[in-house]
Amino acid sequence: MAKYIAKRVLISIVTLWVLVTVVFVLVRCMPGDPFQGDKMTPEIRANMEAYYGFDKSLPEQYIQYIQNLLHGDFGYSMKYTNQSVNKIITQTFSYSFDLGIRALAFAISFGLVFGILAALHRGKKLDYVCVVIAILGTSIPDFIMGAILQYLFGIKWGLLPVAQYLGFRYTILPSIGIGFYTLAMVSRLMRASMLEVVQQDYIKTAKSKGISKMKIIYKHQIRNAITPVVTVLGPIVASVLCGTFVIESIFAIPGMGKYYVESVQNLDYSLVLGMTVFFGFFLILANLIVDILYGIIDPQVRVQESR
Repeated sequence: MAKYIAKRVLISIVTLWVLVTVVFVLVRCMPGDPFQGDKMTPEIRANMEAYYGFDKSLPEQYIQYIQNLLHGDFGYSMKYTNQSVNKIITQTFSYSFDLGIRALAFAISFGLVFGILAALHRGKKLDYVCVVIAILGTSIPDFIMGAILQYLFGIKWGLLPVAQYLGFRYTILPSIGIGFYTLAMVSRLMRASMLEVVQQDYIKTAKSKGISKMKIIYKHQIRNAITPVVTVLGPIVASVLCGTFVIESIFAIPGMGKYYVESVQNLDYSLVLGMTVFFGFFLILANLIVDILYGIIDPQVRVQESR
């Protein structure tokens, strides 16, 4: 197990390094001038370029950025005065994380329930209802879903607020908007996995032994069918916890999405780099945790990795 974990950690570190390198080069290749539009003298401009390291060669800038990252320093924003990227991420991530936790709880719980019910009632009305929900969830973009939720529950029926983030009632609609796609995907995957498991020989053996139906469903079907779902939770958890940029913009939530979009528009290289690397790190960490959990759940994975 230790060898398996060490291998996954090494792969994660290499992946993060590749991500940082690629993003650094791409950001530096972005068209436009980050200081364009600022009324400054050539002397002030030279000082600004020196402050942000633009007076050095690209390799020197890269080495300096890597050194700063190793110390956990993302630098200072080029558009928000006296605001470090670390501070902006700290302030905004709390909103995105809180919203993501609520969206995940909604998506995973209802997704598993819908998938299990659909598989247990295959070919019946309940199955069709769950399948339709799953199709709608994977077909409708999140910004369309957010707009629909705002119109129905906020404007037409007046049940919930349509914007801002001032309390629990304000989190319901954006949580559903973010989590609906994940709910649909988990539901479809769980249904397919349940239907596959029910055909296995150990299920037939359990039935022949006279084990109760509920015990077979819980102990054998659900526990074995949920394994494929765990494998896809890594990127899902990371993306949801870091927030959905469009949904945050639609519901006026001061999360990472708002600042990330503005950083691209403003050519704020430091903030674009910092938020992209932070999101990438979070995604890689989530995948690493899921890989380790998958190795614990399914010992065959560890055996295959050691070959």
